[in-house]
Amino acid sequence: MSDSTTRTTRDERFAQGLGVLKQVDGEAGQRVVDSLADVSPELGHQIVAWAFGEMYDRPGLAPRDRQLVTLGVLTALGGCELELDVHVNAALNVGLAPEQIVEALLHSAVYCGIPRALNATLAAKKVFAERELLPLGGV
Repeated sequence: MSDSTTRTTRDERFAQGLGVLKQVDGEAGQRVVDSLADVSPELGHQIVAWAFGEMYDRPGLAPRDRQLVTLGVLTALGGCELELDVHVNAALNVGLAPEQIVEALLHSAVYCGIPRALNATLAAKKVFAERELLPLGGV
């Protein structure tokens, strides 16, 4: 494989990923990538090319379902409030209602504990406030 073939493939994956990133995360995803430019541009490239150009764009799950999985995993990991900020926005961007996001985070408490579900819910609340979606109706 020649270097130009590798470069083209790499550039194509990045371009594909950038399109998906903009659809899913909007400006928030681009801000994450931009924040890495002076410290680890390769990590930014991999987030765009691999995570969004290859994984998020796979046909097996709808974007809203991918975001539900992502929210659950980030909640379970704990300490991912910055990423939750981006992905709660993304969940809203791909059609999840705030109430569905809250329900998913509530459900996660059963499997990963109340403290992690609480932290994730407060991260979601911040996004909802920024997008003027509060107060929510409750169940």
